[in-house]
Amino acid sequence: MRRIRYQVATSLDGFIAGPKGELDWATFDQEVDDAGLPPMLERSDTALLGRGMYEQFYGYWPSKQPPFFSKGEEQFANWINSVPKVVFSTTLSSVEWNGRVVSDGLAAEVEKLKREPGKDMLLAAGTGLPQTFARMGLVDEYRLLVSPVVLGSGKPLFGQVQDRMKLKLLDAHPFKAGAVLLTYEKA
Repeated sequence: MRRIRYQVATSLDGFIAGPKGELDWATFDQEVDDAGLPPMLERSDTALLGRGMYEQFYGYWPSKQPPFFSKGEEQFANWINSVPKVVFSTTLSSVEWNGRVVSDGLAAEVEKLKREPGKDMLLAAGTGLPQTFARMGLVDEYRLLVSPVVLGSGKPLFGQVQDRMKLKLLDAHPFKAGAVLLTYEKA
């Protein structure tokens, strides 16, 4: 059965974006990109996106040309431009860029996708869709890039999750810049 993987940068105090959506605090460098992205992309053949992330990605990645920031960024550009995309949205009726829209029946659609043949799926979204997936128990693996910063406020990683979730640590990979990539699966 296919799995859903969610990779996101988070602060030490559990925020994935600042109060105004800012990401300038996150530790992104060549080492992080080159070590953190390729293994995840090699195991995934489908992108799961929310409307906002789809619009941001579609406005940027199809036209992105070299030079790339890192090998990881180049691999992500090639990957995101080539894989099928499932966009979860109640406001869009259609999308381009090798995608399709799911507007209702999210859990049933995800369970159907998990049973289809293929590699795993990458959940690449902002805050709302991943929190919905987490609350519904649909995420199989969390890859948290913890940056060495405390924001104090912002958009929480698990803001909509109200029930306890037990996770099992699979890997911890520290980086020279102070960030740590923690990989968990559902216990």
